[in-house]
Amino acid sequence: MNIFRTKDVSLGKTEMHRHLKLWDLILLGIGAMVGTGIFTITGTAAATLAGPSLVVSIVISALCVSLSALFFAEFASRVPATGGAYSYLYAILGEFPAWIAGWLTIMEFVTAVSGVASGWAAYFKGLLSNFGISMPQVLNGTFNPEQGTYIDLLPILVLVLVTGLVLLNSKAALHFNSILVVLKFSALALFILVGIWYIKPENWSDFAPFGFGKIYGGSSGIMAGASLMFFGFLGFESISMAVDEIQNPQKNVPRGIVLSLTIVTILYALVTLVLTGIVHYSKLNVDDAVAYALRSIGIGWAANYVSLVAIFTLITVCISMTYALSRMIYSLARDGLLPQTFKQVTKTSRIPKNATILTGIVSAIAAGIFSLASIAAFLNICTLAYLILLAYGIIKLRKDKGMPKEGEFKTPLVPVLPIFSILICLSFMLQYTVETWIAFGIALLIGIIIYFTYGYKHSTVLEDK
Repeated sequence: MNIFRTKDVSLGKTEMHRHLKLWDLILLGIGAMVGTGIFTITGTAAATLAGPSLVVSIVISALCVSLSALFFAEFASRVPATGGAYSYLYAILGEFPAWIAGWLTIMEFVTAVSGVASGWAAYFKGLLSNFGISMPQVLNGTFNPEQGTYIDLLPILVLVLVTGLVLLNSKAALHFNSILVVLKFSALALFILVGIWYIKPENWSDFAPFGFGKIYGGSSGIMAGASLMFFGFLGFESISMAVDEIQNPQKNVPRGIVLSLTIVTILYALVTLVLTGIVHYSKLNVDDAVAYALRSIGIGWAANYVSLVAIFTLITVCISMTYALSRMIYSLARDGLLPQTFKQVTKTSRIPKNATILTGIVSAIAAGIFSLASIAAFLNICTLAYLILLAYGIIKLRKDKGMPKEGEFKTPLVPVLPIFSILICLSFMLQYTVETWIAFGIALLIGIIIYFTYGYKHSTVLEDK
């Protein structure tokens, strides 16, 4: 048994249409990243973990993500294949490490899509309550018989809509996503331009009330804030999963990742500074921190606009991540590690139909039953684990394949930066509870069982030999 067998996954030909340009990729990345992280988690993290120094947490978190983005960029340039980290590691580390990365990516995106849909439902319910409209109790919350709630219907309905959009036509779905991303930017720009005139410097006087925290095993402080804000950057890797549909992927994937990540980091930092400058950090433990801050200074019209845009914003995250996850499942099925039915594409629009439907069904079920609070840490720990594999993979890539050729992206300071990335990821992972680690272990075990009972026997590597 050779579980480390490698496969050349570089794609010269593809069943899909190569129609996505650099601008589409930037908007795809921004659409996936800018959502719950900036509209909700920013306030909670400032109030409970880091105070105004959350801006430092964001920089640290962005540093961790940026290092991984550099590795993604070099891999995308040298191994242009759909599937992101999974495909890159398949070519370098072998099948089993690649499967683990692919499985953890699926865990990340399923929980992210379902969690964001739940966040969307919370905002929408708040909007409906202003008009005296409410859902029946049994359909108004995740499974909790003691409170009379059994399923949360609204996030299921929005995921049906999102799945339909992604199935309809990938270009149309991303055009819709692009329009919503522009709306999202208008709301955040409005917040910054209006809020900057109401900043009270005294709100920053106690800049780091919780201290720096612990690099390993902390529960509060700047490092704990960085660990939580890592959630706000998830989705940047969705760009590399769409390589089958990208024009000139070796150049545009690295550019799309780097540019979208840079834009999001600057945006997060500005919003956090204005947010903690307008309202004292201790008052920001609310679900709609950005809108709350505007209401606190008496600018209700701007707060209402931000709230309305936030509802649409969360749909963009669902679209981007559903799009990326369906391509991930398609890649695994194409390589034989999942059933072949999931690699089928439609005849006209060339969409991986069954993979997209599976994504919608599983995400909808999770959204209807589980809350975002119960899975956010699990989502992060799965992502950090496969980013560690990716960092090791870039070291192995250089060892086996040498330096990048002219025109290919080059990660600087290898192996220093990959080792540094591994240490930061481990630091973030050790901020989580024992319960999160148990859930992570169970998910990992399920993935291992699937590989040895199905994937290893059906791998297309066997057909190639």
